[in-house]
Amino acid sequence: MRLCDSEAGKTYTVCSVNTEGTLRGRLEALGVCKNTVVMILNRKRSGSVIIKVRGTRLALGRKITEGIMIRRA
Repeated sequence: MRLCDSEAGKTYTVCSVNTEGTLRGRLEALGVCKNTVVMILNRKRSGSVIIKVRGTRLALGRKITEGIMIRRA
């Protein structure tokens, strides 16, 4: 399942991050990497998602969330 298809209020585990080079590195620096637990705080109709990862809230756009694969924690 992709992060953009997740449900608000649920917890997921990141399976893989399939984004371009510099973006992938930035996400990993922020803590979004394989086997990381993320909580979905809010979803917008546009596909953007607000997540909580390692105590930090992040807002990610649709293009980014389409490249992050997750599974239920």
